Amino acid sequence: MSKSTTGGTHGHRGPHHQETETSSGPVSNPVGVRMADPATTAHRRVHDAHGGHDKHEGHSPAMFRDRFWLSLALTFPVVVWAGHIQDLLGYRAPVFPGSAWIGSVLGTAVFVCGGLVFLQGAWRELQFRLAGMMTLISLAITVAFLFSWIVELGLITADALWWELATLVTIMLLGHWIEMRSIDQAQGALKELAKLLPDTATRITETGEEKVAVSALKNGDLVLVRPGESVPADGLVRKGQSDVNEAMITGESRPVKKREGDEVIAATINGEGSLRVEVTGTGDKTKLSGIMRLVADAQKSKSRAQHLADRAARLLTVVAIAAAAVTFVAWQSVGAAIDFSVVRTVTVLVIACPHALGLAVPLVVAISTTLGARNGLLVRDRRGLEEARNLDTVIFDKTGTLTLGDFRVVAMAVAEGLSEDDALRIAAGIESESEHPIARGIVKTAEDKGIDIPSADGFRALTGKGVAATIEGAEYHMGGPALLGAEGVLVPPALEQAASAAAGRGQAAIYLVRAGKALAVYAVADAIREESRQAVVALHERGIQVAMLTGDAQAVADAVAKELGIDAVFAEVLPDDKAGKVGELQAQGKKVAMVGDGVNDAPALATADIGIAIGAGAGVAVEAGHIVLVRSDPRDIPRIIALSRATYRKMAQNLWLAAGYNIVAIPLAAGVLAPWDILLTPAVGAVLMSASTVIVALNAQLLKRAEL
Repeated sequence: MSKSTTGGTHGHRGPHHQETETSSGPVSNPVGVRMADPATTAHRRVHDAHGGHDKHEGHSPAMFRDRFWLSLALTFPVVVWAGHIQDLLGYRAPVFPGSAWIGSVLGTAVFVCGGLVFLQGAWRELQFRLAGMMTLISLAITVAFLFSWIVELGLITADALWWELATLVTIMLLGHWIEMRSIDQAQGALKELAKLLPDTATRITETGEEKVAVSALKNGDLVLVRPGESVPADGLVRKGQSDVNEAMITGESRPVKKREGDEVIAATINGEGSLRVEVTGTGDKTKLSGIMRLVADAQKSKSRAQHLADRAARLLTVVAIAAAAVTFVAWQSVGAAIDFSVVRTVTVLVIACPHALGLAVPLVVAISTTLGARNGLLVRDRRGLEEARNLDTVIFDKTGTLTLGDFRVVAMAVAEGLSEDDALRIAAGIESESEHPIARGIVKTAEDKGIDIPSADGFRALTGKGVAATIEGAEYHMGGPALLGAEGVLVPPALEQAASAAAGRGQAAIYLVRAGKALAVYAVADAIREESRQAVVALHERGIQVAMLTGDAQAVADAVAKELGIDAVFAEVLPDDKAGKVGELQAQGKKVAMVGDGVNDAPALATADIGIAIGAGAGVAVEAGHIVLVRSDPRDIPRIIALSRATYRKMAQNLWLAAGYNIVAIPLAAGVLAPWDILLTPAVGAVLMSASTVIVALNAQLLKRAEL
């Protein structure tokens, strides 16, 4: 067979991308987290998926890019002076002394310069007894190289495969370069997060202001964050108020108002106001650093789909080598020329490389975890994300998850002639002098509604009954039922009914009294998050049952469940028994997710099929969860399920694209259609193989369009 029948390159289907690390090694990012260079990180993720050894230590996209351009420059004259190409295109290349050696000399240079990376990868695979894609690539190019020199030395009469070998190596290098860039782009969000942190901060000292490096900040420092600046470290607002853009950290699109006592996160962007912030977390103790670690760890964890892809890729490597051997033996047994048999064998080896299969899952994982992070969903363990698509029950902890974990006025009634806003304004003015949790809840409710709180005069405690103060010249008393009995207060029927309803819900009823008459009653309780209602509705729309688990009294739990439309309630449950309740549902065959934020939720989070930790909660709860909600928004639970389902669909599509291609391509490469003069050359095989990998990579990129 002529040389032209064998050309080609082996796209980027080698295992390299599955286990690669840049030579630069780990580098420190501005936040203080030890991270690898993006190429290192990306390829270590995939490398870990394939058995733990690094097939491409010292490789990077830039290295493949440089070798590709060099190989392309050397391949061009090899193709131009190839006899078969001249016959096919009807031209004659210039003849000069030594021109007959262009193919062998430059082809050998391409094999050495461009093919060495694949040979090294194959050697590492064989050392670990995990023959894979690099082994398959190396076998293909080595067979073509040795066969061509045997022809050049006149040991057999056939056409050498120089142009096919050169184009094969060149296309393989191009494929690897494209693939590594795709993975790096998917991983790029990690490096972009590090760039969000400013280099310097304005520290306030006893002598004034000073510019210091962010790395010099320590807990307790007071820093000034001017309008438009990035917050240099995690901290608490000690003075000032402003709207802060947290979208890059929490995914929240709207700026969040920050006042004295509120928490701010490193790398978020301050709005138009100035803030004085006390530093509470620097370096690798910031939330930003935690996000980066969680995303990196998630992309190293293995899912069932990844294990399946690993086994399929190794199996396909064995099948391809066996098919190549059978192809050679079969063609020789029917009397085919030796060069024809070798070309068929090389084509099978080239076209069967399971590179697309190896890329199918890792790239989807990289994109899905990055997409989740951008939407405030941090995946600590990919198995949790994978299982989320199968959920049929979600259990919420109540306090701090479905509720704010702080007291608020959740209902109120007023006497005739007084508006609710006026009644709340007066009550907040009185209680502003008190540190009692219920008092703070009344004040916070007024602040949330933007009500101007008047100053109180003569504030005093009424022992065992409540408090008293003068607001705008009028004296008011506030307290519970004890105040009414002690002072013989007249309570209108409407207020009595409201107080009874509050008591039935397990809520505290606080009265506003003036001159012996009750003017208003406030039902104070742990306020339900407005987002909780939307979350429950969204879960029901997906056919998922919602349960609530709490240590609160049954009446309190039932009131919250009724308001939210929750299906099942487990109340008065001791912390040690929470995991048992999760187990009871699992014993019924249910796929259970547990959502919680406290230390006492950690056992239940660990017991559930999927543990989802509220990011604002206790560190032990976060560590026990598979997934962390950065913005503590229950509406993110349905988003997790949407991301899980979209990720699974994309994995399945990629696996079928990669495996289906080989089912069709290997028989064609072996020459089953040769009687009809339909043959694939190694060059065409390499192009098809590379195309399949690019298709898989592009299909994975479409995951970015998923609506969460």
